[in-house]
Amino acid sequence: MKSYFNLKGAVALITGCSTGLGVQMARALANQGCNIIPVARREDKLKEVAAMLHEEFNVEALPIRCDITDTKMVDDMVKKAFEHFGRIDILINNAGTGAVAPAEDITDEQFENEIKIDLTGSFKVARAVAKQAMIPAKYGRIINISSMYGLVGNKIAPCSPYHAAKGGVINMTRGLAAEWGKYGITVNAICPGYFWTPLTKDTLETEWFQNYAKGAIPVERYGKEGELDTAAIFLASPASSYVNGVMLPVDGGYTCI
Repeated sequence: MKSYFNLKGAVALITGCSTGLGVQMARALANQGCNIIPVARREDKLKEVAAMLHEEFNVEALPIRCDITDTKMVDDMVKKAFEHFGRIDILINNAGTGAVAPAEDITDEQFENEIKIDLTGSFKVARAVAKQAMIPAKYGRIINISSMYGLVGNKIAPCSPYHAAKGGVINMTRGLAAEWGKYGITVNAICPGYFWTPLTKDTLETEWFQNYAKGAIPVERYGKEGELDTAAIFLASPASSYVNGVMLPVDGGYTCI
């Protein structure tokens, strides 16, 4: 019997892997036997995540602190990861931020910071991983975490810098997919909708949001913990070798209406 999504022995580098969706996806890949390199700015949180992954799934986890806006830190982080494992098969570019304010009140600094982290930072990590590990190996799976807000606008949470950055991630994904496909590297993006995390739960669990969801989301609810897992596993798998340059919304149908 063929196991299509077995990742035993593979190595995945995941940014923004101290809380929320990053940790959820790390757990999903570790459950398939994948070794994990959790990356974020908070070293204490990273160590907790690494210990949890090793204890629960018996995989190797190497936490590395990194600010993805710092080119030298990114290059050094990837070098350390590659020297330790000798390979990086999967990259999930998950680190991001979100400035919420009316567009007319957004400052230059807020807009530039959003682009610097969500878009430029994701590019820096992809560039370093591709150059140091994936292009020489002629193999790689890069998954950029965009957002359904990278595909459409919205009327409930004014965040034009976030829309701009995540829209940029989508077309960067297409550009890298076109350029690196010849090296056996696929580059795809997941566009999550409203998902439960420790940071979003206070909003998502309100009666106001429950009523909003019934009209705006065809499945009439937010995404639960774990409902992003299979999309990440699929795109990270060797079995997805002919899936390249795809934007996969996981949003309960929000972007289909």
